[in-house]
Amino acid sequence: MTDVDRDIEFLAPGTPIDLTNCEREPIHIPGSIQPRGVLIAVSDPDWIVQQVSANLADLTGVPWQRAIGRPLAEVLGVAAAGAVVRSASAFGDLRERNPVEITLDVDGAPVPVDALLHRALIRPGDAVPDAHGEPVADTSTVPPLSSLVVELEPARGPRPFSFPNTYQAVRGTIGDLNRATSLQELYDITAQAVRALTGFDRVMVYRYDADYNGEVVAEAKRADLNSFLGLHYPASDIPAQARALYEKNWIRLISDVDYTPVPLHPVDHPVSGRPLDLTYSALRSVSPIHVEYLKNMGVGASMSISLLRGEKLWGLIACHHYSGPHAPPYATRAAAEFLGSTLSVRLIDRAAEDEYGRALRARSTLAWLTAAAMDEDRPLTDTLLGTPNLLDLLAADGVVVDLQGHRGALGAELPPGVAERITAWAAARSEDVVASDALAAAEPGPGVPVEVACGALVLPLPEGQFVLWFRSEAVRHVDWGGDPHNKAIAEQEGDEVRLSPRKSFERWRETVRGRSEPWTPAEVEAAGELRVHLLEALYARSRSIVRAAETLQRSLLSDPPEPDHLEVAVRYVPAAREAQVGGDWYDVFEQPDGSTMLVIGDVVGHDTEAAATMAQVRGLLRGIAYDSAAGPAAVLTRLDAAIEGLDLGAMATVLVGRLDRADGDSRVTRLRWATAGHLPPLVAGPDGTQRLLDAERPGLLLGVDPTRPREDHEVVIEAGSTLLFYTDGLVERRDQVFDDGVELLGEALADLRRLPADQLCDQLLDRLLPEGAEDDVAVVAVRLRPRER
Repeated sequence: MTDVDRDIEFLAPGTPIDLTNCEREPIHIPGSIQPRGVLIAVSDPDWIVQQVSANLADLTGVPWQRAIGRPLAEVLGVAAAGAVVRSASAFGDLRERNPVEITLDVDGAPVPVDALLHRALIRPGDAVPDAHGEPVADTSTVPPLSSLVVELEPARGPRPFSFPNTYQAVRGTIGDLNRATSLQELYDITAQAVRALTGFDRVMVYRYDADYNGEVVAEAKRADLNSFLGLHYPASDIPAQARALYEKNWIRLISDVDYTPVPLHPVDHPVSGRPLDLTYSALRSVSPIHVEYLKNMGVGASMSISLLRGEKLWGLIACHHYSGPHAPPYATRAAAEFLGSTLSVRLIDRAAEDEYGRALRARSTLAWLTAAAMDEDRPLTDTLLGTPNLLDLLAADGVVVDLQGHRGALGAELPPGVAERITAWAAARSEDVVASDALAAAEPGPGVPVEVACGALVLPLPEGQFVLWFRSEAVRHVDWGGDPHNKAIAEQEGDEVRLSPRKSFERWRETVRGRSEPWTPAEVEAAGELRVHLLEALYARSRSIVRAAETLQRSLLSDPPEPDHLEVAVRYVPAAREAQVGGDWYDVFEQPDGSTMLVIGDVVGHDTEAAATMAQVRGLLRGIAYDSAAGPAAVLTRLDAAIEGLDLGAMATVLVGRLDRADGDSRVTRLRWATAGHLPPLVAGPDGTQRLLDAERPGLLLGVDPTRPREDHEVVIEAGSTLLFYTDGLVERRDQVFDDGVELLGEALADLRRLPADQLCDQLLDRLLPEGAEDDVAVVAVRLRPRER
C-alpha cells in the first residue's frame, strides 16, 4: 500500500466522481493512460508482459491481446527489449537513466522511441476487496514484488538524450538564476525560461501559503492573453492526494485535455488483484474533474513542474496551452524539470540566507538587551526601551513594558485600559508567549480598537508584569481567480444533478479585515528567549540567592529530553554562599537527525554579570549547534568567533558532546566531543570500569583567542554505561585538589552505576558534597540503555 493509500479514504470501484467526493478519488490508480504513448507492465526478473495499454498496436504494431503473457522481446523485438532489460538490471533509480533510446521495427520501418522505466511495488493479493470494500485476507507479512513499468513515447527532440544536452538547453538560465538578487527575479527568470523552452502559451510560477491556497507570483504569456499575475486560487483546486503525487513525481503533462483514456488490460494487475499504481508514470491518466476544470479555463494542454522545499511541496510551475494539443518531447520536459529543481534549490538558499540574516540581527539585539538587563543600576523598562530597543527585536506599531513598578512605551499609543485587557487575557492562557493576529476573534475583552491593536504578542511575567507588542489592522485585498467561496456549479445530467468545477475564473477581489500582519515563528521564538532572560534579570534583582538560583534552574536550565535509548538526569546546585548566581550551566537537546547534544559550561565569575554572560553564551551555542551537521569542535569555534564578533567580553570553559547510535550495532553509542578548557567527562562501564576521557590538548577556554584550532574526539561507549559531565564545583574544594576529587568521583560513579540516573545524581552530590557546595555545581548524567531486541 502506498503513502497515498494511507492518506486518503478510497472510493468503491465504479463510483462516479464529482466535487462531492473528488478529494477521495484514488488518482494514482486510474487504470488508464493518456494516448500519446503506450504502457507495458513486465514481471521482474523474467520479463513477461503482465499488463498492457489497449493502444499497443498503434506504436508497436502488436495487438494488446497477443502481448499479454509473452516475453517482452516478442513485443518490442530482441534488440529493443535487450536495451530495456539492460537498463532495468542496472543498480540505482531507473528514472535517473531515462529515457532508454530504442528503435522499433514496425512493418519493416524503423520507429525511434523513448522508453521511460520505473518500478511499481506489487504485494500479492494486496487490498483485494470484498463486497464491503475490505481486504479479504491479511497480506501485510507477504514480501512485496516489483513490476517493471515500461512507457513508450514516439521520440522527438534532440537525440541522443544526455545530461550535457539537457544542461546546454538551460545553461544560460542557470547563470541568470545564480545572479538573481531577489525572489521575484528568480520567479520571473524561471517563468520566461520555461515558456521559451517548452512553447506553452502561458507559464506561471504558483506559490502555496501555509493552507495550500495558491498565488501566481510570476507569469510569461502570449501577448493577447489576459494576465493571471497576482491571482489567488483556493486549496480545493488541487486536492491533498494530488499534492502528494506532486511531491513524488515532479513533472506531469496533459498533452490534450480532449484525450480519450486508454484502458489497461487486464484492468487489475494479475498479482495484486488491483489497479496498477501509476504514481511515477509519465502517461498516467488524470482525474476527469481536473480535466473538466482545465476545459472550463479554456486550456487545451497543460504541464506542471513541482517546486519543493526539502520533500514538501512549496509551489508549482504551471504551464497552459490554449491553441490545441501540445506535447513537448521528453528531452524538453527533462530540461524544464531541471530548471524547476534549480529554482527549488535557489529558493531554499535564498530563504536560508534571509532567515540567517534576520536571526543574526535578532540574536545580536537580544544579546545586547540581555546583557544590559543585568545592570541593576538602571530600571529594566528604561533598558528595554533605550537603544537598541524592543522594536528593534520585533517589528510592531508599538510596545508597552510594565516591570518592577515602572511602565513605559514606544511607538503608537494604546487607549487607557486596553493594555490591561490584552495582558489579562494573555495571562489567563498560562503560556510563556501569547501571540494573535486577530484579537477580536480571540476575545481579549471589549473595546480593543483594531485600528491600533488588531494583533498582539504578549510576554506574561510574574506578579502581573508584562511586555506587550501590538500591531494595527492590515487591511488586505486578495484577488482570486473566481469566487473562492463558490467552488462548484450544479450540472443537470438526465435525472441526476452533478457538482462540477466552477466555470468563472474572472478576477474576484476579497477584502480581508480584522487581522494584523502575522507573528512569525522566528519572532515568537525570539520573544520566548527574551522572556527567559527577563526572568533571570527580575530574580537577580530580588537579591535573593536561593530564589535567583531556583529561577535560573527553572527558566533557563530546562528539563532534558529522554530519547528511547537514553536515560538523562541533570542537576544544578547553587553555592552555599552570600553572592549572586554564577555562570555554571548545562543544556541537553535533540537534533532533527536523532542525535543528542550534551553541553556543560562555566562562565568566569560569580555575580550577575557572569549569569548574564552565561545566558548569552548558552543561547548563542544552542542557536549555532541546533540542526547543524558541524561537529562539536566546529560549534565551539563558531561560538568563540561570535563572542568576539558581538563584543561580549566573555570567558568560559565549555564541553560539547554529540551522542549517536552506532550504525548497525544496538550495543554501542558513539560520543563525539570537544572541549574548551573544561573538565573531561567520565564514563563508568556496566562492569564498573572507569574511564576519564581526557584529551591530550584540552583546548583553550572561550574568549581568549578565537583563531586557535579546536579538535573533535570520538569514543564508542558500550550500552549500559553511564556518562557524566560536570563542573569544577563537584570535585574541587579548599582542602581537595582536582585529581583527588576526580578520583573520588570516579569511584562513586562506579559504585552507584546501577542506580537510575536521577538517584545517581542525588547520591553523587550527597557523597561528594556532604556539607553543601562551595561553588556552583552543574551535572549531566546519561545512562545508555541497551536497544530492545
